[in-house]
Amino acid sequence: MIDRERRREVLAKYRPERTWLGEPMLGGWYTEEEIEAAVEAIRSSMDWLTGFGWPDDPTVVRFEREFAEYCGTEYCISINGAGTGLDMAVRCLGLEPGDEVIVPAINFVASSLAVIGQGGKVVFCEVDPKTLCADPEDVERRMTSRTRAIIVTHMNGISADMDALLEVAERHPHPKHGPPKVIGDAARACGGEYKGTKIGKKGWMNVFSFHTMKNMTTLGEGGAITTDDPEVAKKLKSYRQFGWAAESWGTNYKMTKVQAAVGSVQLRRLDEMIERRRQVARERTEMLRGVPELILPEEPPGYKHTYYLYTILVQPEWAGEKRDRLLQILREEYKVDCVVANRPVYEVHPFIRRHAEGQHLPLSEELGRRLFCPPTHPLMTHEQNEYICAAIVEAVERVREER
Repeated sequence: MIDRERRREVLAKYRPERTWLGEPMLGGWYTEEEIEAAVEAIRSSMDWLTGFGWPDDPTVVRFEREFAEYCGTEYCISINGAGTGLDMAVRCLGLEPGDEVIVPAINFVASSLAVIGQGGKVVFCEVDPKTLCADPEDVERRMTSRTRAIIVTHMNGISADMDALLEVAERHPHPKHGPPKVIGDAARACGGEYKGTKIGKKGWMNVFSFHTMKNMTTLGEGGAITTDDPEVAKKLKSYRQFGWAAESWGTNYKMTKVQAAVGSVQLRRLDEMIERRRQVARERTEMLRGVPELILPEEPPGYKHTYYLYTILVQPEWAGEKRDRLLQILREEYKVDCVVANRPVYEVHPFIRRHAEGQHLPLSEELGRRLFCPPTHPLMTHEQNEYICAAIVEAVERVREER
């Protein structure tokens, strides 16, 4: 932990000119190579017989092949966003009335909305407090003969325990469709690893985001789905292009050629950007270690955390009012605006709440009052990181002293 004298020195010397966001608007960064790739893709499309192409454009196909190879899967289907991808993934299930899909309550809203949008019933599960990913034991308690799938979020950059979840699914086969499918929401975890595999390999499919905030970005929007299932790959390609590939329903969910060109460059640089995130996280953990009110993020053996967000929990007795006061001091006095990622989705989204009547998850609700994520970024300097840590410790001491 940073000692008092050093904290005061850092806070006196370094102050942001504007507020730092807990979830920065640009998750990675671009080099001249990305800019040149985008310009070249535009220039090569100017022939009126060429244009910007279709999903089988060589630039798009190359990016899909590279991303599949990176994740270790047979297939990658590029798309226009992770929300779209989750809609497509759930559509592949062919849900029938009464079908259930288990989803962690501590989450972003997209996976729950995808289930509801396809006519399924969302069954919320608790998370492991150490990772904020779906707790396999709690998932198993919520399995029924109507469970069709488990959608698990690789939360804030760390993989869910996919092996344990796949085993749970095998133990509870649906009477008509067999073991429920395990689908990964990897929007925040591109580049992470799990037991010798890249996130994206394990499970029926995994959905990635290349939104502007994410670990890599394709001009602000975009996404991909990875899978080893050839029938699923065929369905997904059909859904994104008006149903032609499988003679099914479809619409326009495509990624553009220019996005794919930039994506290939970002993918080559992804491991470097992740390693810088991890270095920021290692330094932060050392500077905050020993503050009794704070529980710092963990990386279980066999996992590689991308630290898309650096998630801190306050102790249970600080849940709610004291956590909120801590965040107020950081925001108003130090310009460090932390994000709460995430409270239970049924607490924050009225539409989801209407579809979750009677569901109450005490642990998730408590965790939602305890967690917070200070700003982090792969380009963050040691001085910036030290300032954030000094501000956190000072704010903790202030709250500790207040009555």
